[in-house]
Amino acid sequence: MTESIMTESKILYQTTAINTGGRNGESHLPDGSFSVKVSTPKQMGGPGQGSNPEQLFALGYSACFNSALEIMVKQAKIEAVSEVTAEVSLHSDPTDNGVKLSVVLIVAIEGQSLEVTKELAEKAHAFCPYSKAVQNNIDVAIKVVEYK
Repeated sequence: MTESIMTESKILYQTTAINTGGRNGESHLPDGSFSVKVSTPKQMGGPGQGSNPEQLFALGYSACFNSALEIMVKQAKIEAVSEVTAEVSLHSDPTDNGVKLSVVLIVAIEGQSLEVTKELAEKAHAFCPYSKAVQNNIDVAIKVVEYK
């Protein structure tokens, strides 16, 4: 059992994922409820025959951010459907010859103006655990669009 990094906070939920084989392997949850074949994208010289870590991050970030957004929408006493698309990019990083991530969050709220959507998206960004985790680590841009 590992010690909690945040000693002053109460853990609300904790999960574990296991990977073997890195970018060309398999990742799964210990309870067997989810597993995924992981594969390097063809654009990066890999076989592209499975999901990749950037796709999995995009799935998690979009779901987490949309959950935070739904809380902000509810607090604003608005009844509307929201949608969040996370575009995750992997870039070469010339500062250390490595790679880095960036994210564009595309946010839409049914029946709301772009101004209202932007205000609620900014509040969600300040609240979202993923946004807090990547703050000052990767570039994240928020783009608001009309709900379709």
